[in-house]
Amino acid sequence: MSKITREDIQIIGRCSNWSENGVSKTLAHTVYADKSSWLAFLRILFLGIGASFTVAGIIFFFAYNWADLNKFVKLGLLEGLVLLVALGVLFFKTNPLIKKTLLAAAAVLVGASLAVFGQVYQTGANAYDFFLAWVLFISLWVIISRFAPLWIIYIALINTTIFLYADQVAQDWSEFFVINFLFVVNLFFLIGFLLISKFKPDRKFPAWSTHLLALAITVIGTIGISMGIFEDPEPLFWILFVLVGISYGLGIWYGLKAHNTFYLAIISFSVILIICTLLLRVSEGAGMLFIIGLFIIGSVTVLIKILMELQRKWTR
Repeated sequence: MSKITREDIQIIGRCSNWSENGVSKTLAHTVYADKSSWLAFLRILFLGIGASFTVAGIIFFFAYNWADLNKFVKLGLLEGLVLLVALGVLFFKTNPLIKKTLLAAAAVLVGASLAVFGQVYQTGANAYDFFLAWVLFISLWVIISRFAPLWIIYIALINTTIFLYADQVAQDWSEFFVINFLFVVNLFFLIGFLLISKFKPDRKFPAWSTHLLALAITVIGTIGISMGIFEDPEPLFWILFVLVGISYGLGIWYGLKAHNTFYLAIISFSVILIICTLLLRVSEGAGMLFIIGLFIIGSVTVLIKILMELQRKWTR
């Protein structure tokens, strides 16, 4: 049986003679964060901050002392750190979260070591080569770690690789092809995250990771559609238009089904921005700008009211 939620307690309280004091105690015991929950949160917070500052300190150490370090020292120190952290993950018996955090730190250090290698030997490679190698070298770690922050780093590196490859090598790729590519790649990961969370509860991804991916997809879709409105649309624009339409429809369906207002909100705001772009295409005069301002105020107000009503309905 899944953990009892606030909504379950409220429903039981309304449909029974459960006292208000009993409801409050149950909420405090099963829903509200207690001292141990806050301590667990602080441990995770400080662990993440500590790992981030440590990795940043290592990178800044090399940046500050670059001219004074021998090239073998530069490479040896970084490779040694990567090896040391990786061995610690394998053989150090500690909390799994600490191991995953160390693995994420090692993945970032791999990128730092590749950057140092490129600077020392002046490989002259395109920037996308660096990110592509970074992606390839940490892929196995990402898969076995099942750690959402590391997955987000990995997806960000993939997006950067695609963007830089299109900019530096595949210059014959159109802007809409790149946008379509990025949209599909991120959509693939989002669907994968949601399916894994549904069918493999023990491997469930945290909500913030799926929300972040959904936000990225919405931003890409909004930018692509807006560009197509202002420019002469090409066939790839209509493909993007269909993809965005289907994705937004599925997103609204999922948001209603899962009682998640986040998906409804970001999709609605995206549609509002696209409509504003359409209005700007019609005219850029002062009168149209005034109409757009009124439209934004009215549509956002209505949207917030609808979302609040839905949230109130779902929590009854």
